[in-house]
Amino acid sequence: MEIKAADIVLCEFYFSDLKTSKNRPVLVFKDNLPFDDFVGIPISSQIIQLHADEALIESTDFSDGMLPKSSKLMLRKPFIVSKKVVIKKYGTLSSDSFNRYQHLFCDYFQCCE
Repeated sequence: MEIKAADIVLCEFYFSDLKTSKNRPVLVFKDNLPFDDFVGIPISSQIIQLHADEALIESTDFSDGMLPKSSKLMLRKPFIVSKKVVIKKYGTLSSDSFNRYQHLFCDYFQCCE
């Protein structure tokens, strides 16, 4: 499956026992890493409490598609994901929304100019 930055995808993640897994949505933050990997930012539907390093993802943030539930982006937890664990694509964020999330990420990690 072809994916690119700003896509939101569903990935299968195995637990340490390698017998059980969970499917979790992830924002593709940077997609051009070697070895068919990408930088992902996890998404959670647990939105009761929103921390300063989390941002709601609204249906209006998408240029196409959507998530099945109201969700939040957990900016503090970026990680490397293999494209091989991608199950499906939920949709793509609009360029304005993706830029906003990039700025929030950089503000949190103090990487902005």
